[in-house]
This record gives sequence, structure tokens and C-alpha cells, in this order.
Amino acid sequence: MPETDSVRYDLTDGVATITLNRPETMNSLTTEAKESLLSALEQARTDTAARAVVLTGSGKAFCAGQDLGEHAAALGNNEGLNDTVRKHYNPIVLALTQLPKPVLASVNGAAAGAGASLALACDLRIASDRASFMMAFAKVGLGSDSGASWTLPRLIGQSRALEMLLLAEPVKAERALEIGLVNRVVEHDRLVEATHELAVRLAAGPTIAYSAIKAEVAFGSALDLKRALEMEAALQDQCADTADHLNATLAFLEKQEPTFEGR
Repeated sequence: MPETDSVRYDLTDGVATITLNRPETMNSLTTEAKESLLSALEQARTDTAARAVVLTGSGKAFCAGQDLGEHAAALGNNEGLNDTVRKHYNPIVLALTQLPKPVLASVNGAAAGAGASLALACDLRIASDRASFMMAFAKVGLGSDSGASWTLPRLIGQSRALEMLLLAEPVKAERALEIGLVNRVVEHDRLVEATHELAVRLAAGPTIAYSAIKAEVAFGSALDLKRALEMEAALQDQCADTADHLNATLAFLEKQEPTFEGR
């Protein structure tokens, strides 16, 4: 993917880092930024050297959500939402959730509206102690989008999800950790280092097994037990045929640490 002004793609130590790069607007999302983000996610999906993915923002914010300047112009032209939810946000969320690799949100500051939704769509969230989350949709007279109605209740429960969505109040990092919205909170100056350490650990792991685990958890939340059990059995058969599984089993028997190659 050619680097754009609004999104950067970097590959280091098996980790693809996708950085939203409009710090002057708190990394708000224009049409160009959304299209570039989707392209970067596709690059991460097909990049065989990338075995874990990090999504983060540049500057003081993670992502403020939709660029309201562009949105106001569309309203002025009687274009409404210009179908951006279906054309842009839905494909981005599906790309994040369906990536067959671990995806970490490294939340360096404010995450609001669709920006918060993007963090929720990642597998794990590691936050700076300066980060905050706000489901800001109601503040501009809109319902939620970008998967928030699906991801948020599954992370923190229906009651707390409704509180965040209806009141649209910011939730600071420590509170986000308490309610299960994020997995870890670190000092702001350590965020890049801590995220990279965790991403490198995942990149060195059993990629195919991780993909199976993601699929099982995603589908299991919407399936009855019988179908969830069958899905687990089918994916377990696939994992059992991998070199990673064989090598890890032999390493265990020999009391050694396994080396995973993602195959």
C-alpha cells in the first residue's frame, strides 16, 4: 500500500502498525482517510510478513470519529450521510474483526464516536493513562454505528453500554479498565513500547490457532451451544494439521519452548 497523508503503514518485527495520521483534526475520518484505512487493513491481511496488527493514532488523539466538517458539507448539499456507514465504516469494521491475525488498538488519547468503535472492533485494547472513550453519537443526534451496538454490550454489558451511548460522557482510561472496555492501561510514555512488546509476542505465536480462536469467539457469541461445538471441532481439525501444532506438541514433550512459524 502506498503511504498516504492520512494513514501510515509500517512493518517491524512481524508487526504491521497502521497509524491514523491527521493529528491536526484528532485523526478524524474523511472519505479519503476511511478508504486509506481500509486499504491498509487489506495490506495487513495479505502481507505474509505481518503476523500481528496494531491500530493507533498520531498526535494527542486516537481518533475523533467522522470528520464533521466534511459531514456538514454533505448535509448542506442534501446528501445526508452519503451512505458512508455502508460504504466505509461497515467494511472497515468487518476488516478489523475478520483479520486472521491478532489486532491490537493502541489508544494514545481520545477515542470518540466511530473512532471509539474502531478500537472496540480490535481484539485487544491497550490504553495510555491519558486515553478516554466517548460514544459521542447522541451528541450529534445520531444512533451508534461502526459496530458499537454489537461490540460495546459484549465487552461491558448492556446496562453500561446504554449508559455510554445515551449519556455520551467520556470514560477515562482507569475506569475503562475497571469495566472491561480495555485490557491494559500503561503510562503514556510507555504506550508505544508496551504495545510493541505485546504485538511482537503475538506475532511470534501460532497464527493459525489465533485465527481459529478469533472465529470461534466471534461466532460462538451468536450461535447456540451445539453449533458452537461443531465449529470448534471443525477449526480444531484444521489447527491439528498445522506444523505449529506438531512442533509445539513435540516441544512440550521435550520440555522445551515451542517456536511458531504461522503454518
